[in-house]
Amino acid sequence: MTNTVVVADDNADIRELVIIAAAKAGMIVVANVEDGALALEAIREHVPDLAILDVSMPELTGPEVCRQVRADPALADVRILLLTASADEAAKVTGMEAGADYFLAKPFSPRELTAWLAVGKQPR
Repeated sequence: MTNTVVVADDNADIRELVIIAAAKAGMIVVANVEDGALALEAIREHVPDLAILDVSMPELTGPEVCRQVRADPALADVRILLLTASADEAAKVTGMEAGADYFLAKPFSPRELTAWLAVGKQPR
């Protein structure tokens, strides 16, 4: 089974790190975008297995994208990983309320992300 992923972060270095980790985990990146509006467009177009979204992006935030994805029955099986610079309780609660499946706090190591992607490929 091919696992596809949309990567969205306004930081190009973080996007590149995520893309490398996804490739090492055997995933195919179908879109690599820098803001939430483009992320939502890519998710609707590709219906990936996983969307990796930064919490704080221009246009739409990660949680805003998450809410819109969860409101669309055609996207019900897309798993969502939120990348957050803040690992505090409020950030996690906001993400959970938006429908995120997982969280990963920045900074994270490439090894940690690759390991997470390797085991986090189960269907929603």
